[in-house]
Amino acid sequence: MGGCPSGRLQFERFPSITAEVPLREFLPWRWGSRAEGAGSWLVECEGVQMAERCYLAVDLGAESGRVIAGLFDGGRIRLEEIHRFRNGAVSWNDSLRWDSVALWRNIQEGLTKGATQWRGQAESVGVDTWGVDYVLLGPGDELLGLPYNYRDRRTAGVMDQAWLRVPRAEIFASTGLQFMSINTLYQLIAMRQQNPGLLAQAQRFLMMPDLFHWLLSGSQVCEFTNATTSQCLDAGSRQWALPLLRQFEIPTDIFPQIVDPGTRLGSLRPDVAQATGLGRLPVVTPATHDTGSAVAAVPTRLTGTGRWAYISSGTWSLMGLELSRATLSPQALARNVTNEGGLDGTWRLLKNIMGLWLVQECRRAFEKQGRAYDYAQVVKLAAEAPAFGSLVDPDFPGFLSPEDMPTAIRSWCATQGEPVPSTDGAVFRCAFESLALKYRQVLGWLEELSGERVEVLHVVGGGSQNELLNQFTANATGRPVIAGPVEATALGNVLVQARTAGAVGSLAQMREVVRASCELKTFEPQAQSEWRHAAARFDALLAKSAR
Repeated sequence: MGGCPSGRLQFERFPSITAEVPLREFLPWRWGSRAEGAGSWLVECEGVQMAERCYLAVDLGAESGRVIAGLFDGGRIRLEEIHRFRNGAVSWNDSLRWDSVALWRNIQEGLTKGATQWRGQAESVGVDTWGVDYVLLGPGDELLGLPYNYRDRRTAGVMDQAWLRVPRAEIFASTGLQFMSINTLYQLIAMRQQNPGLLAQAQRFLMMPDLFHWLLSGSQVCEFTNATTSQCLDAGSRQWALPLLRQFEIPTDIFPQIVDPGTRLGSLRPDVAQATGLGRLPVVTPATHDTGSAVAAVPTRLTGTGRWAYISSGTWSLMGLELSRATLSPQALARNVTNEGGLDGTWRLLKNIMGLWLVQECRRAFEKQGRAYDYAQVVKLAAEAPAFGSLVDPDFPGFLSPEDMPTAIRSWCATQGEPVPSTDGAVFRCAFESLALKYRQVLGWLEELSGERVEVLHVVGGGSQNELLNQFTANATGRPVIAGPVEATALGNVLVQARTAGAVGSLAQMREVVRASCELKTFEPQAQSEWRHAAARFDALLAKSAR
C-alpha cells in the first residue's frame, strides 16, 4: 500500500462521518456494505496514488472496432482508446460478408499498441461483438469462407418456410427469441438449403466473439449471452436446443460448450503473446454480446420494487427490462419480444428496434447526392423541421437493407397515406420521432408483460449523445430519460474482467463504479398533450399498415 498505514473511511451521504481504518485490512478495490442508506464506502489514502489496474477490451461494432484500455483504481474507471478501425459489410460473390481476417489483423495491431504502454500492467483481455453472426471451421480448423453479414438477403423467406416444418409457437417455447430473418437459426437453414456441401464440412460452429477468443486463446467455446441471440439455444436449459436443430437437419455435433460471462479461457497463444508483446495475458469472456455488456453497465440506482428499462441505442435500438427468468408466455410470443441472456443468470426481456440505422443510411444516401452532414447538422436539420410532419414504422422490413433509405421512407409514407417528407430535415425528423413513438409502444408491451410500471428509462451507447432523440423519447414515453454512459459496452466488458480478477464484487457494485465514473444527463417529459396525440396517430398508422 505504498507505506500508508491507514486511510479515511467516509460515507457518501454523510461526509462529516469518518473513521480511521488500517489499509491492510481494506483493499482499495473492495466496497463496503450499505448502512442506513449511507451509500458505498469510500477510501482515501493521503499522499498515495492508488494503482490503476488495466483490462483490455476489444469492442467490435457494425461500423467500427476498437481496442480499449480500461483503467480501474478501485472506485472509478476510465477508458483510453488504443486503436480504432473501420468495419462494415463487404460485397463478396453477390453476398454481404464480414472481413474477419481484417478484423483479426486490426485486433492484433491494437493489442500490440496496447503492449507498448500497458505490458506488465494489463491483467486480461476480452472481446464483445454484435449478435447472430457466426463462422464455421472445417478440418484442421480452417475457416469455411468469410462469415455472412446478417443483412445478406439469402435468408429472405426462410423464416416463413421454417414455420411450415416447426410451428412458430414451438420455436418460441424453446428459444424465447424474437422472430427476425437475421437470426442465426434462419442463416443456418439457408446454408443447409443453398450450400449443404459446405455445412457438411463444418466441424465447429463459433459466433463472432468466440472466433476471436479462439484466435486469442485456442479455446473453442460459445459464451452464453451471444449464444442466446441465435435462436438455437433453449431458454429453459440454457444449452443448445438440439431437438429443434435436428428438426431442421442442422448438424448438432458442431456446437461447442456454452460458458458464462467471466470465464477464464486460458492465456494468449504463444504466437499471439510474442507477436503482440503482451506475453501470456489471460483471456476472459465478458458478456460477449455487446448489448449484454452495455446493460451490465447501466448506471441504475433502482432496486427491489423499482423498475427501470434500458435502451441500448446505436445502429439497432435494443429496449428492454432486466429480469430473473425468461418470459415465454403466449403474450410474449404475440408481442414478438425476445429473451437474451445477461450477467449473473439474468435475462433481458427486450425488443430489437431498427434504431439509428434509419438515420445512418439517410445520411449516407444524402452524402452520395453531394450533401454531406455531420451528426450535429443532422440534429439541427431535424430540430428545425416541422413537428410530426411524417411518421413511419421503424421496423418495416423494407428498411432492413434498402438501396436508398430516404426513397424507402418516402415510398412507405406514400403507400400508407402519410405526408411524404420533402426535405432532408423532414426525413431525419421523421426517423427520430418515429423511433421515439416506437419506444413508447414497446415500453407499454414490456410493462404489460412484466406487470410492473417502469419509473425511468436509461439510454446507453452512442445514441445517448443525441439530445434531440433523448428529449423526444422522454416526451413520447412520459418517463424521465437518463442518458449515458456513451461507452456502456466497453465499460461492461472491462468491469466483467475486473470482477473476474476480484477487483469488484456484485453487479450492483459494478453499476456503482459506472455512476461514479460517468457524467449522466436527465431529460424530463415535455409537451405531453402533443405527443399523446401523435402516439394515437402512430398506433393507428401501424395497425393499418399491418393489415
